[in-house]
Amino acid sequence: MAENLSGLVAVVTGGSRGYGEGIAESLKNRGAEVWITGRDEEALKATAEKLGVRAVRADVTAPADWDRLFDDVLKAAGRLDILVNNAGAGVRVAPVAEQTDDEIFRSISVNLTGAILGCRRAAAVMKKQKSGTIVNISSICATEAWPGWAVYSAAKAGMVQFSKCLYAELREASVRVTTVIPSWGATQFSQASDIPQLDERQRRLAIQPADIGELVAQICSLPSHLEVLDLTVLPMIQEIVPL
Repeated sequence: MAENLSGLVAVVTGGSRGYGEGIAESLKNRGAEVWITGRDEEALKATAEKLGVRAVRADVTAPADWDRLFDDVLKAAGRLDILVNNAGAGVRVAPVAEQTDDEIFRSISVNLTGAILGCRRAAAVMKKQKSGTIVNISSICATEAWPGWAVYSAAKAGMVQFSKCLYAELREASVRVTTVIPSWGATQFSQASDIPQLDERQRRLAIQPADIGELVAQICSLPSHLEVLDLTVLPMIQEIVPL
């Protein structure tokens, strides 16, 4: 594969598994210097060793962790060219009336606020560089409606609108911001969220981590004068009946 990201420095949150691992691998394969983050230190180290990337244990909801991550990356590499905000969690998929205040706060924090914290720091670095690409991973829940998904969907819809506004702020500095909006994926999301899992056939035909990885790598590899504002990715096996 052509190393068209050679010399660029990338950070991928939630990089120890699922889409994050696929994204990190694709960026690495195209020549980028890749740093991955996550809360599970053991899984993070194992993935970093497997892919040949660097790892920093960090919680995206913790501002101090973001500061430490950026400090480590900038001290080592002197720049940041790509930030992929992939970290997220279902927390609890249930009707709003059945959720606790803490579950609501945690869902918004990990699925939206954490990415905003990272974008704030990346924006400052990339504006100074006059270059950079931010990719925020949202969800089809941002555009469709299902019972039990209201809080998660609100966070992911917020991600889409936040990204558009951030692009409007950064465009004149030649910094790009893209939202990727995927649906059914062959990841650990359903297990972690305690919702019905895809069967073997559905999982095989769902979006694979490598698929998202390749899409993100292509977005980051576009000529610098082009912007992809958002990109919705659906597996053809999934039927979506909107509200």
